[in-house]
Amino acid sequence: MPPFLPGRPVADTRWRPTVLIRATLWLHGLTVALWVVYPMQWRWALAALVANHLVLMLVGLWPRSQWMGPNWTRLPATAAARHEIALTIDDGPDPGVTPQVLELLARHGVRATFFVIGAQAERHPELCRDIVRAGHAVENHTQRHRHNFALMGLKGITQELQAAQATLTAITGQRPLFFRAPAGFRNPFLDPVLSRLGLQLVSWSVRGFDTRVGDAGQVTAKLLAGLRPGAILLLHDGNAARTATSQPVILEVLPALLDAAATRQLRFVTLRQV
Repeated sequence: MPPFLPGRPVADTRWRPTVLIRATLWLHGLTVALWVVYPMQWRWALAALVANHLVLMLVGLWPRSQWMGPNWTRLPATAAARHEIALTIDDGPDPGVTPQVLELLARHGVRATFFVIGAQAERHPELCRDIVRAGHAVENHTQRHRHNFALMGLKGITQELQAAQATLTAITGQRPLFFRAPAGFRNPFLDPVLSRLGLQLVSWSVRGFDTRVGDAGQVTAKLLAGLRPGAILLLHDGNAARTATSQPVILEVLPALLDAAATRQLRFVTLRQV
């Protein structure tokens, strides 16, 4: 697999299948040929296809995998050498949470990357513009954040990403350059679409599972364990879990996280700034 290029996604939009995808295409061709030439061996052909699809499914359920295509799990080495890290915030904007997140970030002088759901942006367009005006980046997190995203075909994935691109570009005036799949799950159809749209897939280095865990201390400890140069951190302003006092977890986690990064002399950047 070719190495990642630092900085923004490159303009070359040609799709380059990985070794796994090339092997899958060859396997499908060979099994068809086997079935035609040796029809009595159809059980072996079917078993090979089932095994291949099982591998693809498992890889698709591994968000940080790069077997299906280029995937940023951490910032490029040049950014890590500068002691840069990225805070990414998913599933917003949420009018009850996002403004407070922006206030906390402004207080600490930190810029973040918001992976925004297109439908949410349509409901709260001014909030998206507030994100950009504050110096943060708005990127593509699909139009509807469908839970069956990883089961979609080429047409469905294309529609989801194109719709979000159009929505977010119209609202913010900036075309998204990065994409994160819902829950990080994907299938082999995603990478060709990303290539065509000029989007770079991004997962994360460490996450605190703050959509499920309501214990802010536990979420903070998980993130701090992965707080090192080049890290891509994941939190949520949308679908955020609540603490025992009904506070969105991200609001209790951020102050400690941002203070710890400052103490370790780590500098937050948006993915576009790398």
